[in-house]
Amino acid sequence: MCPRPYQLGRRQAATEQTRARILAAARELLTAADGLSGFSIEAVARRADVARMTVYYQFGSRVGLLEAIFDDLAAHGGMEDMPNVFRRPDPLDALAAYIAAFGRFYGSDRLILRRLRGLAMLDPDLEQALHARGERRRTGLGVIVQRISERYGRPAPETIDEAINLLHTLTSFETFDSLAGATRGPQDVVPLVQRLAQTALNQEATSSISALVDRPSDDASPAACPFDQDTST
Repeated sequence: MCPRPYQLGRRQAATEQTRARILAAARELLTAADGLSGFSIEAVARRADVARMTVYYQFGSRVGLLEAIFDDLAAHGGMEDMPNVFRRPDPLDALAAYIAAFGRFYGSDRLILRRLRGLAMLDPDLEQALHARGERRRTGLGVIVQRISERYGRPAPETIDEAINLLHTLTSFETFDSLAGATRGPQDVVPLVQRLAQTALNQEATSSISALVDRPSDDASPAACPFDQDTST
């Protein structure tokens, strides 16, 4: 006899509640005063009041749990709206929205993101998982930059790869975290990164990051960029 629908629904709800409790416990441990030293599957299970094997059943592995934390942060940071970013008709608008989306994600919980990256330095599997996420960000930038080049003629085809490398660095968590410092949030950092990205494209990606940052501020003004035109038509 098949289980009744309401029984399946109750089981699903209980499973989701358990999963959410484990994720909350993991986040609490990652932000605790003792930081990474107190984080383990056993500690997460104790805090969530579940068996150790329940954590493995839900997430498969320690890396699976940590990746689920990333996914949870991404969902709360609005990354689920990313498909709409790529649907924007103007690729420059898409790039600005892409940067804003990652800025919101990075600003959702910088301490946890820092500590997850700290764990990755000690865990090759997690490091590989984070690298794969970074490559997906690079792929997204590649799609947008190719569209920009086709529409506006810049960056030139021979400099597209370097433009993507520059934008990949500019849109990294490390760049965001460094620019934000102790007092700034996404609302402060995102416009700055957007201007730097625009300048990188205006330079056809022939300058290094240091040269880009050292340019006079007038070069980052709207009048200096050939892309600053009404593209709504």
